[in-house]
Amino acid sequence: MLQLERIKEGNKDILRLIGEVDASNSVLLDQSMQEILQQGATFLLIDGNQLGYISSAGLGVFMSYLDDFSEQGIRFAIFGLNDQVSEVFKILGLDRLIQIVPDKSTAITLGNEP
Repeated sequence: MLQLERIKEGNKDILRLIGEVDASNSVLLDQSMQEILQQGATFLLIDGNQLGYISSAGLGVFMSYLDDFSEQGIRFAIFGLNDQVSEVFKILGLDRLIQIVPDKSTAITLGNEP
């Protein structure tokens, strides 16, 4: 089961993932990210503090937006992943393509860089 909470903090959109992202619900993640982009987001943070599991389908959602983020100048970071989920990103080399930081304050600092 996956719950998504969207929070706006200044110029940052935060999408909190609660539960698990798998093939059965990755479309919900995709829809939420699409909505955020369509509403003109300039900095998107994914809060993974309550994310217990992510499948390849969930990872694919993030990967599918990397070109869009780059083309539109959108800053993107994921924070708060537990060791198990973080290891999945590392094994697949996604930690070299996506900014993954330990906590929200570090992620917010990224949004303040020029």
